[in-house]
Amino acid sequence: MSSDDGVSMTLSLEEKRALLGQILVEKVSKPTHFRPSFAQQRLWVLDQLDSGMTAYNNGGAVRLKGVLNVPAFERTLDEVVRRHEALRTTFCLLSEGPMQVVHPAGRFPLEICDLSQLPQPEREAKVRVVATEEAETCFDLGRGPLLRGKLLRLGEEEHVLLLTMHHIVSDGWSVGVLVRELGVLYEAYAAGKESPLPELPIQYADYAEWQRENLQGEVLEEQLEYWRKQLGGELPVVELPGDHVRPAVRSYRGAQQELRVSREVTEKLKQMSQKEGATLFMTLLAAFDVLLARYSGQEELVVGTPIANRTRVETEELIGCFVNTLVLRVDASGNPRFCELLRRVKQVALEAYAHQDIPFEKLVEELQPKRDLSRTALFQVMFV
Repeated sequence: MSSDDGVSMTLSLEEKRALLGQILVEKVSKPTHFRPSFAQQRLWVLDQLDSGMTAYNNGGAVRLKGVLNVPAFERTLDEVVRRHEALRTTFCLLSEGPMQVVHPAGRFPLEICDLSQLPQPEREAKVRVVATEEAETCFDLGRGPLLRGKLLRLGEEEHVLLLTMHHIVSDGWSVGVLVRELGVLYEAYAAGKESPLPELPIQYADYAEWQRENLQGEVLEEQLEYWRKQLGGELPVVELPGDHVRPAVRSYRGAQQELRVSREVTEKLKQMSQKEGATLFMTLLAAFDVLLARYSGQEELVVGTPIANRTRVETEELIGCFVNTLVLRVDASGNPRFCELLRRVKQVALEAYAHQDIPFEKLVEELQPKRDLSRTALFQVMFV
């Protein structure tokens, strides 16, 4: 930042926070079109390259027990979409690049399907089929809506709600916000009351505007300096033994293996974390690094991990794509004892947290790693 006479000025942490607060309070003046956040821009580009992609669909199913007041529930969905501009946003390409387009609030198109006449086994099978179809139906980012809802009626006192959002307007945290507001609003409307929720102080477009205004100049350079040093040079590729040949282009198809950790083991892990002044996440990541080192035979490990990236209280109740990805490069050389490796992981994690404002998309743009369509940029393994 520069003063009027051209002398360079460095803002203190308190001044930065005050400036951010001011920008967030001063709402964006444009009526409908807004610049996207860096994460949204990347997701938009990926969608342009493959418009049939469903890898970024965030879907879920909730089984509702008891008599459902459908008009109150429909009103609930209408109010959630009214409150969160992100849920009535589409995207277009203008001369200045991709832009968010916020549409006026209206009725949410909830589709209601009555399956109650089907025999019970067929009913449950149909629920699974419809849920899969919903999750695998791609979104049109230009037309929207980017939140879909379908209510399956299984009986007088049993329904299944299917909700699917595109990642460009949501993240994992957003799902929690959505579910919480649905419960609070439905309880109020079903009782004939008005919404008890306060109006949101800002909208996602305000955050996106602040992000672009803030991440430039000295602020941007300070953050990038750390990441250039941390991820400089040739990044190791984690090579794990596989039972299939890696495809030339990622297909996003995969499987999952569930493993439950007992309460006893979890308590011991928490105790170890506390003793070492680390979080449970750091301890589990260190253990995961041990596993990767064992199967890859490598002493330097690069792992990606998501972070909520909601460092301002004003963003905590918003639905939107805030999540960022941090790249954690850990040195596991020298056959260290586990406690020593944990200390290394802790240091890397804390430094990454202190420089989390750089969007992953901006980091890739700056570092320009060698691209390989069969792998993600910068890291190949993610720990969540």
